Amino acid sequence: MTALTLSTSSAAALRADAVVVGVAKGAKGPVVAAGAEAVDKAFGGKLAAVLETLGATGAEGEVTKLPSASGLKAPVVLAVGLGEAPAKGDGYAAETLRRAAGVASRALSGSKKGAFALPVENAADAGAVAEGALLGAYAYDKSNGNGGKAKDDKDKKNNGPLAEVTLLGKPRDKAYKAAAERATALVAEVNRARDLINTPSNLLTPAVFAAEAVAAAKEHGLKAEVLDEKALKKGGYGGILGVGQGSEAPPRLVRIAYTHPKAEKTLALIGKGITYDSGGISLKPAGHNETMKCDMSGAAAVFAAVVTAAKLGLRVNLTGWLALAENMPSGSATRPGDVLSMYGGKTVEVLNTDAEGRLVLADAITRAGEEKPDAIVDVATLTGAMVLALGNRTFGIMSNDDAFRTTLHETAEQAGEQSWPMPLPSDLRKGIDSPVADLANMGERMGGGLVAGIFLREFVADGITWGHLDIAGPAFNESGPFGYTPKGGTGSAVRTLVRLAERAADGDLG
Repeated sequence: MTALTLSTSSAAALRADAVVVGVAKGAKGPVVAAGAEAVDKAFGGKLAAVLETLGATGAEGEVTKLPSASGLKAPVVLAVGLGEAPAKGDGYAAETLRRAAGVASRALSGSKKGAFALPVENAADAGAVAEGALLGAYAYDKSNGNGGKAKDDKDKKNNGPLAEVTLLGKPRDKAYKAAAERATALVAEVNRARDLINTPSNLLTPAVFAAEAVAAAKEHGLKAEVLDEKALKKGGYGGILGVGQGSEAPPRLVRIAYTHPKAEKTLALIGKGITYDSGGISLKPAGHNETMKCDMSGAAAVFAAVVTAAKLGLRVNLTGWLALAENMPSGSATRPGDVLSMYGGKTVEVLNTDAEGRLVLADAITRAGEEKPDAIVDVATLTGAMVLALGNRTFGIMSNDDAFRTTLHETAEQAGEQSWPMPLPSDLRKGIDSPVADLANMGERMGGGLVAGIFLREFVADGITWGHLDIAGPAFNESGPFGYTPKGGTGSAVRTLVRLAERAADGDLG
């Protein structure tokens, strides 16, 4: 992972491959943002004019590179757009800084060191810049799909991420140091999630994913328990078994737990971990299979969030449940019309085997509820309907408690992740009635994302607050990179879950 350092040097005096400054849209043209005073001075106070001559406007995400002026140690100045300049006395939003830093990091790919002189007024701003710069510097090189063979050194040198981010500010300030340490710990785990999502399905079976969780648990002092197919059968986990029975790679349920001796709140996080989703017997059409290695993004997010909490030493108990299976068609696969007996005893008629995520989540939700946590939050790439409703960059939030749904939405905003609260209309419940089971795994086509949430709610024990994040849109980016978001696995929801854990540690769950 890209290194993060803090420095008291001025932007003019620090040796680096490039110095990064901010430029905003002013009333009469681009204006240089705070933090770049020393760089502007080296240009005789005319940096904004030079940038305008080069076509810069200050628009968000815009990048302009130019040779340094005399007096600057870095040979290149990289100006990144911040969007509209804030009103006098106001600062830039954390997400604006986060995205700008990410754009700059991506633009410096292959460089050894970038000095970031973006507008930082406080420790929160410093944390946002650090987080964005580190997130933007991500590159997946664990595998090239050829049996795990790593990219060669030449390729890494030419196309690898920015090696070091130096944040200019107040490194002797405890708050700044804490913000930098948090960003480093958090981004390392977001990148862990991204790596898992990007790993080809033949290299990441449920058993391999479970082994990764066990290894991380040993490293970070967590408790890990893995239920294999025999234990799942003995325990009556019909949903997970039913989804996984068509594959030669058997399913797993992983419990990974972090505890703090002074914790007053306990959260259970549940992640959908379909390591490959063919749709099963209800086979997906051509063109919809190629990216289905990402269908375990929810489990990756939960795994990463629990490890981050351990790294940060948060005063909260956090239990992650990874419901892992591979959904494949075969002679042993679950058929449309089959009835599964779920963990806890409820029966489900499977009308569509491609609605499998809710089946593995249902087992895990019921099991997690037996431990009586203060709240349960599940995360899943659950429905294409949610992508149709909210697009590719926003996840949907549902809950059995309106106040908690609001808390989750606020938490996502604080973390810098786009989300939107969604309802669970009571009239849609009748659509999942079944004549042969307690309920069916499919209901009305219209509002399908909401129907999935209604199905999951059926498995939440009475008296337990529950939230559901449908990250089907933002979990995997099939277009080009933007801001601090790479192409491929994004690590969606990790930051929201970590922020939620921090709020729980502070006794603030809404």
